[in-house]
Amino acid sequence: MTRPVVAGLDGSKESLAAADWAAREALRRGLPLRLVHAWEGLPDDDTDAGLPEVRVPQYRARRVLRGALELLHERYPRLYIAAEQVRRQPGPALLAESENAELLVIGSQGAGGVGGFMSGSVALATAAHAGRPVVLVRAGETATGEHLPDGSGRPSTTTPCREVAVAVDIGGPCDDVLDFAFREAALRKAPLRAVHAWHAPLTSGVPGAEERARLRRKAERDLTELLEPWRAKYPEVVVRENLHEGRAAHVLAHAAAGAGLLVVGRRRRRTAVGPHTGPVAHALLHHVRRPVALVPHD
Repeated sequence: MTRPVVAGLDGSKESLAAADWAAREALRRGLPLRLVHAWEGLPDDDTDAGLPEVRVPQYRARRVLRGALELLHERYPRLYIAAEQVRRQPGPALLAESENAELLVIGSQGAGGVGGFMSGSVALATAAHAGRPVVLVRAGETATGEHLPDGSGRPSTTTPCREVAVAVDIGGPCDDVLDFAFREAALRKAPLRAVHAWHAPLTSGVPGAEERARLRRKAERDLTELLEPWRAKYPEVVVRENLHEGRAAHVLAHAAAGAGLLVVGRRRRRTAVGPHTGPVAHALLHHVRRPVALVPHD
């Protein structure tokens, strides 16, 4: 069965940007797009729909979905788009949708802000528990943001795509993360920047320059060896290796500044409690302006 790209809608600027990003991603992957508007205020049946206190918010909910559907049909006429309103809390609804999705795309507000149903803790909790990759998109993200500026520095959709950046943990499992990142780069015909943040352990005091140089050389070898089979699997992808000493969140946030997409791994959670995505991913979701893909792994 073909898995669609699913986008959650709530009428906020973030969710509309996410739906537009999801439409472009669906076209790249040759998949259908499914728009979902989840709201517990939807009536159980036509009898409830006639009540005045239900009629107005119900109309607004339908307008959100209909407006997004019409806009995306106009922008992407070759894309098959389905849309549905779901009478359920947004978080559980999106998690259920993600089970049958190729990936889930939702809006992200970053640090602070007040927005629609799927903002803030709902977006974080969904990203933390989804079994499929989740892409979080900020308001203002457009098709030109995926491409490099033209020769005069103006935004363009005809120039090459910006690179994909991926956070690489050479000490942990990352096959799912690298496969997603390499595939994204291949679909976009874009370079892939593999970023690894390393640091010298402080268990025996502050290391000297020689020890730090040795640790860096080892990290470089480990990163090259880790990427070697993926280079063979995706020979068309140009890979750039970046190693930086420092905190992972700071290093990755800096690397993502010029990227079109940042890909980060997230361990699968065995409990349904809490919205935590991990400290590094949590920091990036709050401070990186570019779309961030969270890829679950064991």
